[in-house]
Amino acid sequence: MGKRLDLLPGTLDLLILKSLSRIQPMHGYGIAQYLSSTTDGVFEVDEGSLYPALQRLLLEGWVDSEWGKSENNRRARFYSLTAAGTRQLRKDQAEFDRLLEAMLRVLRPA
Repeated sequence: MGKRLDLLPGTLDLLILKSLSRIQPMHGYGIAQYLSSTTDGVFEVDEGSLYPALQRLLLEGWVDSEWGKSENNRRARFYSLTAAGTRQLRKDQAEFDRLLEAMLRVLRPA
């Protein structure tokens, strides 16, 4: 397993939206676990970053939430992607792909 890396600014929202597009609804802890397991522990998102991001996504209307029971029978807030969130995900992913391609052009050997 590699070293934990800090996320680039703005990528947490993209990763949350993408996670919810694959498995929804999910509670915050489930999102953090999904990101960690999918990236072999490279992205370990702490509560201090995750829950403010989820609140921001709620306020933007990109995710919706409802209360329910978690796997261990505890009350938890479950998040799901909205239609506006799906549109935002497509936009953010296209911008990130463009940024990544530009970076790779610089980093690849000539």
